[in-house]
Amino acid sequence: MILSPRPALNAIAPVPPPTATDGTTLLEVHELTVAYGPKVAVDKVSFDIRRSEIFGLLGPNGAGKTTTLSAIEGLRRPRSGTVLLNGVDIVRQPALAKAQMGVQLQSTGFQSELTVRQVARLYAGLYCVAMSGQDLDAALTDVGLGRELDRTTKQISGGQQQRLSLFVALIHHPSILLLDEPTTGLDPQSRRYLWTRIERVRNGGGSILLTTHSMEEAQAVCDRVAIVDHGRVLAIDTPRNLIDEHRDDPLVRAAARGEVTLEDVFIGLTGSEIRD
Repeated sequence: MILSPRPALNAIAPVPPPTATDGTTLLEVHELTVAYGPKVAVDKVSFDIRRSEIFGLLGPNGAGKTTTLSAIEGLRRPRSGTVLLNGVDIVRQPALAKAQMGVQLQSTGFQSELTVRQVARLYAGLYCVAMSGQDLDAALTDVGLGRELDRTTKQISGGQQQRLSLFVALIHHPSILLLDEPTTGLDPQSRRYLWTRIERVRNGGGSILLTTHSMEEAQAVCDRVAIVDHGRVLAIDTPRNLIDEHRDDPLVRAAARGEVTLEDVFIGLTGSEIRD
């Protein structure tokens, strides 16, 4: 279409948030505009994310992906437009909205002298998640960090740091998980592991919004994607529908080398020029 649960780990139960009006939409972004002084980075962007959906935000460098994500996270105040999470306005009720989010940034920022176990315990405390030491160790073992519990975060690999980052982002079982280029720099095994984990989140009733430069990743794991450029949404649909709709477009055919892929559609819509 062209446009302009898992049970909580003994968590202290929060007050249930209001639900989205139609019963299926979790996140609603409407006419979102974000500017840096006179420069408009996000220009009237609108999309929605459904419950139990993996939604990809795709675009070249400077397209506005990370700025959009920052506005949804409440880190940057929009010039205009609204973002509703479970019916909660992220500008008017930021604390209630943020309590329902899990965020994994592109690079981790854990204190280098803390051990894996200490980081996990710290975030469990911050989110008021009551877990025994034994349960916490078991949960870390489940995500492949059982042998790293007493190692500091500076002693573990990049892939292990990403696993720890994802673990703490999900420790309070948020309604939506926000991922900014989560597989950048990961080897194929670590990338596939992360895909499996976010699919488990989706299958357990959670929703995921991720930005990525990898069209392979988007085509493999995303239920729907939005292609953005110059701060505007160019198209939203499933990867397969976008491929089917644009496979005969001249610019897409020119980009294709064999069977048309999502990357060919992306190049056809956003251009082949290299972005800084």
